[in-house]
Amino acid sequence: MLFQPHHDGSALYVDQLHPELGSTVRVRLRVPAGFGEVEKVWLRSVRDAEPHYDAADRLPFEANGGADLEEEGSADAGADQWWEAHLTVINPVQKYRWFVQSSGRSYWVNAQGVFTHDVPDASDFRLVAGPGAPAWAPQAVMYQIFVDRFARSSQADQHPTPEWAIACSWDDTPVIGRGPETPYQFYGGDLDGIREKLDHLVAVGATLVYLTPMFAARSNHRYDASAFAEVDPLLGGDDALVRLVEEIHARGLKVMGDLTTNHSGDMHEWFRASFRNPEAPESEMYYFGEGNEDYVAWLGVPSLPKFNWHSAHLRKRFVLDDDSMVARWLKPPFNLDGWRIDVGNMTGRHGRDDLNYEVAKIIRERVTELNSDALLLAESTSDASADFQGETWHGAMTYTNFTRPVWQWLSRGEWPELTQEQVEEAAGVNTATLLSVSGIPVPAVQTWPDFYGVPQKGPDRIEAEELLATHLNFIAGFPWSVRLCNMNAIDTHDTARAALAVIPGGQEVAAALQFSLPGIPLVFAGDEFGLEGFNGEESRTPMPWDDPSRIKRDLRGIYRALSETRRRHPVLADGGIRWLFAEGDALAFIRESDDESVLFMATRKALEEGLELPVKALCHPATDIETLLTIGEGAPTLSTSPSGVVRWKSSGPGVSLYRLPGVKAPA
Repeated sequence: MLFQPHHDGSALYVDQLHPELGSTVRVRLRVPAGFGEVEKVWLRSVRDAEPHYDAADRLPFEANGGADLEEEGSADAGADQWWEAHLTVINPVQKYRWFVQSSGRSYWVNAQGVFTHDVPDASDFRLVAGPGAPAWAPQAVMYQIFVDRFARSSQADQHPTPEWAIACSWDDTPVIGRGPETPYQFYGGDLDGIREKLDHLVAVGATLVYLTPMFAARSNHRYDASAFAEVDPLLGGDDALVRLVEEIHARGLKVMGDLTTNHSGDMHEWFRASFRNPEAPESEMYYFGEGNEDYVAWLGVPSLPKFNWHSAHLRKRFVLDDDSMVARWLKPPFNLDGWRIDVGNMTGRHGRDDLNYEVAKIIRERVTELNSDALLLAESTSDASADFQGETWHGAMTYTNFTRPVWQWLSRGEWPELTQEQVEEAAGVNTATLLSVSGIPVPAVQTWPDFYGVPQKGPDRIEAEELLATHLNFIAGFPWSVRLCNMNAIDTHDTARAALAVIPGGQEVAAALQFSLPGIPLVFAGDEFGLEGFNGEESRTPMPWDDPSRIKRDLRGIYRALSETRRRHPVLADGGIRWLFAEGDALAFIRESDDESVLFMATRKALEEGLELPVKALCHPATDIETLLTIGEGAPTLSTSPSGVVRWKSSGPGVSLYRLPGVKAPA
């Protein structure tokens, strides 16, 4: 890992992130001195599905500043070989990888790593032709708000509890994580309440506010919209949204909404017009059976009838019309800065139908037409890369490449059982009847976190090398431009809280990872207070504004420090990444640009004997290392030896970030 050839999509290695179709791009491969002498390098690209090879040229060593590093006693650090080739962008998504011959052996270098055997095209590097995401997106720090549970304004008290809901006291009624009452618990958070708490968002470093659905519905989550033409009056109506967006923009922040492209609610006007009415023009917008009585619903949930994207009527009213669902809220007076697409992976897919790419493309084109600076992200809970090739969604809300392996590395590993009396006391309800999730009987309250639908009690513990392998397996298929816009979440409104899943001190380590790896860090409201929840529903805890006893751990200072460090050091947003170490209880990587580099080191337990890292692996003199940020009492500490070794120790879970000079790649 330390001395392997390296390439990624950052500016050090690719001179155009979004080239035009048919243009030629200079791409570079970096070969560390410790790898050995390289005889020849080729660039292998795939043109119209046919492999093509271009010989690469070795660039002059002096251009990389090697002589200066030799004077510091680290000759090998400056002796990297740089090879350059010209890549012609033949296809909208141009795949490529490197073929290296060194010391009588051949190597393939792709986005997953370095291999001595041939590898599939699935993990090739990718360049995407044409415009990409807005320039502001990779630098964003996203803060997710589940609207019903964030804050209540005085206006909220003026609204009676809707007939479908169960009124709950903000600080006194426990959230029921699993049960018939769960979707109907109503705490009454509203948009003006969010506006009154914007100082808090600024204080923790948020730059992009993500709001879960705001449209009228018959549940607290509002993914079962009954109309798309107005903001739910319970949230303050259209005027409240206008006030909120104006205030967010006045503070220099962005805001995006939540768009459900896979389904509506069963009380939606389109569905009500067509249910049991085959003659209605809205009939083609859903998957109905004979007589329009039976219908396809999302995961079989009757309240969520699924859209049929074969329908031209649906495409017009949802996307293309001037007052469509997509268009209305991006235009004045609302001026949202983009959409997060709910259930993006299932949109347009049903049995033999697979219109996902087509639907995503028309939404992307419509959003770009309305506002070229708008961001379009989509949910995909599993292996997502095939749907995120840069031509449709700008980035993914997914869990496989980041959240799940991070949870597993930091997992508590053991989950205590509660007695029936403890369960009932914690739940505030009678839980004598056990429910079943994925075949495992579970009580309505449990001590282990649901692990993203996997039928097991909490995440198994893995080693750092397994974390890295999992991360690379699932991230390699994304173009670099998409990786920069993928959401790195330690939890969301659809998952258990990380605080319940990980070791003491583990949430801080996980948060540092989400702010330091390529991608947009997503903070779910309440993470900064260490809130817990065994599943997504229980995680939707009302914020503890007026009841400090509900604050598990005050992490506001840590999130503020991480946000500020990311803002002051843009390399953490768009720089390249080289992994240096991943083994057992520790991992390290370096983010690099021509202006600066940042070394990241993390441990999940005490490493009293310490670990060694050759200075030459950093490609910088040890004397240039400057501490940027330490997190946790066990944050790693560095010492250097005259022999050119960096030794790092840790007294417990913790993270350290160090600033290094930029990388002077050949001109």
